[in-house]
Amino acid sequence: MFPDSRGVSPSVFAEIIQDGLQLWHEHRIPIIMSTLFVLGLLRIYLHSTDDRTGPQLKSKLDAKVTSKIASVGRDEKPKFVIAKEEDSEDSKSTETGNNRKSAKQGPRRIRGDINRKTRGSTEPGTEEHKIQVLVFYSSLTASTEKITRTFTQELAASLGCSAEGEHLSRFLPPRILDLAEIDFDEYFITPPKSETESVDHFYLLVIPSYNIDSINDTFLEHLQETHHDFRIDTSPLASILGYSVFGFGDREGWPTEEEGFCFQAKDVDKWMAKLSGRKRAYPLGMGDWKRDGKERLLEWRSGLVDVLKQLEQTGFLGEGVPGSGDPLESDDEEEAEDDGEVMIDDVPASKAAKGRSSGSLEDVEDIGRIMELSRTDDSAKKPAPPLAIDFTIEGKQAVKKAATVTVKEMVPKSSPTYAALTKQGYSIVGSHSGVKICRWTKSALRGRGSCYKFSFYGINSHQCMESTPSLSCSNKCVFCWRHGTNPVGTTWRWVVDPPKLIFDGVKENHYKKIKMMRGVPGVRAERFAEAMRIRHCALSLVGEPIFYPHINEFLGMLHGERISSFLVCNAQHPDQLAALQHVTQLYVSIDASNRESLRRIDRPLHRDFWERFQRCLDILRERRFRQRTVFRLTLVKGFNIEDEAEGYADLVEKGLPCFVEVKGVTYCGTSTSSSAGLTMANVPFYQEVCDFVVALERALRKRGLEYGIAAEHAHSCCILLASERFKVDGKWHTLIDYDRFFELLEEKGPDGDFSPEDYMGPPTPEWATWGNGGFDPRDQRVDKKGRPIEAA
Repeated sequence: MFPDSRGVSPSVFAEIIQDGLQLWHEHRIPIIMSTLFVLGLLRIYLHSTDDRTGPQLKSKLDAKVTSKIASVGRDEKPKFVIAKEEDSEDSKSTETGNNRKSAKQGPRRIRGDINRKTRGSTEPGTEEHKIQVLVFYSSLTASTEKITRTFTQELAASLGCSAEGEHLSRFLPPRILDLAEIDFDEYFITPPKSETESVDHFYLLVIPSYNIDSINDTFLEHLQETHHDFRIDTSPLASILGYSVFGFGDREGWPTEEEGFCFQAKDVDKWMAKLSGRKRAYPLGMGDWKRDGKERLLEWRSGLVDVLKQLEQTGFLGEGVPGSGDPLESDDEEEAEDDGEVMIDDVPASKAAKGRSSGSLEDVEDIGRIMELSRTDDSAKKPAPPLAIDFTIEGKQAVKKAATVTVKEMVPKSSPTYAALTKQGYSIVGSHSGVKICRWTKSALRGRGSCYKFSFYGINSHQCMESTPSLSCSNKCVFCWRHGTNPVGTTWRWVVDPPKLIFDGVKENHYKKIKMMRGVPGVRAERFAEAMRIRHCALSLVGEPIFYPHINEFLGMLHGERISSFLVCNAQHPDQLAALQHVTQLYVSIDASNRESLRRIDRPLHRDFWERFQRCLDILRERRFRQRTVFRLTLVKGFNIEDEAEGYADLVEKGLPCFVEVKGVTYCGTSTSSSAGLTMANVPFYQEVCDFVVALERALRKRGLEYGIAAEHAHSCCILLASERFKVDGKWHTLIDYDRFFELLEEKGPDGDFSPEDYMGPPTPEWATWGNGGFDPRDQRVDKKGRPIEAA
């Protein structure tokens, strides 16, 4: 035997093989067991990896093979084989890491110390989701709006985007939305959808807390109704990326959180946690207006930026600690699912628990037993109010713990609302009524002109009392002069003052204000003496007079002293309007001709505001032969003048009022108006009002409606359109025979059947008719400095 090429003889090979076999026989069991153990671990590792990446890889390979099959014909089988070999080569290069391009096509594993989802990490060829931050706010005095706009600009800069549309990240420019102007259904039942690109939404809410009724109450009510609506999913906002709330408050009014500091922001945070499926992205922030509000807001924004940056990278908020995102704080000892509803239960806890086994669940039968127990001897002595049961929740939460309902005053004397209204010249009567002397009353006392009501209807301005039995309203009109201070609400939930208290109070305070005019230079003695006898009441100060539960009794007291009544309502309370008894003249504010325009101008709180509006028009149509009805159109340039004459004509055709008053808006110059986008530029010139009235008359004639321009009062920028029912022998009769009106009331009663023609007055004075200006010839016009203006 010759040595091999490496210089090793066969005998040496034999010895090596023999030694290897000897070692194998001696250690074969440990070697086999170790090998099996290693293979088992490898199999487990590959199996777990295949669960995460296998479906994606398999779907990609299947798609690639399918595309190859679709691209070849019957005679192209060799090409298909080559393609599979190429795929095999690509797979090998992916495993060895020699081919980077091929490696990227496979599933990617994200490494990190937190549990991340791959929602934000889109693969090549897939559409990248943009992130839209929506910033909601509420404001009565425009302070929150200014702060929110500055905050949003700084947030946009931190996120790498701007309002001009330049964005260097996945974030779109943040949008600012006023809760008073949006439709809640479009944002808080389902998130808005974009038709042009894939967008995920993130909600931020800046909520100041008010101790008066505001849009916050309506918003919270909507969130609560949405949560309890069985037709809506439990978490309808679960598709949003997350949300966070910041609240402003006043520690001088509420020193501690338990007493109410930022209480409305806390409620919004709670309901959003329920509706979004626990997607609180950052804790509730709270700041004091007068102390640390801006500093706390800056800290809140800094934390939000970190959260939003993480969302941009991962598309996921992270797992969070146990309890994060719960409706209430995890360490709160209160009932976790307490919805904040006030329940009435006068049954003692011991009696309610009697006959109930421990640990048993309370169902409908338990509720019936509890209600039966409430009918005890004690309840016979003092009738107990019914239990408020919420059947949308289960178990012990169906019956709340005992709570006492305390009905609050609408405008307490200790409230900021009371101070603000009295500062503006209002006298508050009781807890929810007010009276204020009108500037036209002051002008008439000095012989400087009366308002349009004298020109149109023969009412002496110096004998007119302007008051309201309800300072609360259900609208936030952009042209309102209430300065954002009087309360708003959709339902009456305050103390109700008796009509007698209101009637005596408004008269007393009105006379006090008249007496204060006795020393004013220029006041005419004869008119001052006449002013000490009220002959007319304009229920149109602020708020909604028809909202007062005893409005008919109050009207009866006015008519009992032969004080005529002009009642103005905002067409949002059809039930109260239908129950209203006779008034001398019934007004309905018609501030827009379509749904969207009405939303922008009146900013109603009712969700079904347009349907309520339409029902009120139907009621006026039914009453046109029983009462003098008036449509009051307030023209706001840039809001409801341009191209809306046809729309207004449709509304007139629907309601068929006796009269249509068209008046240009009066700008009050407040921050509330400016926050709604109202400036002096929105006040129309008198000629523009005239042009609109002419266009409206033409539109009515085109529809076959017999209306004409009856009178004008250029001094107050007001023009009257009247039905030709009030045109006799070619002359307009818009004045009212007040003595005859009271005679009819006495004869037929407040619900009696008599028509407006029955108390139609004498012809309208020539100086008040269309084309003659409408200024009272008995008076002298003056300029702002009191200098007489010579008639042209």
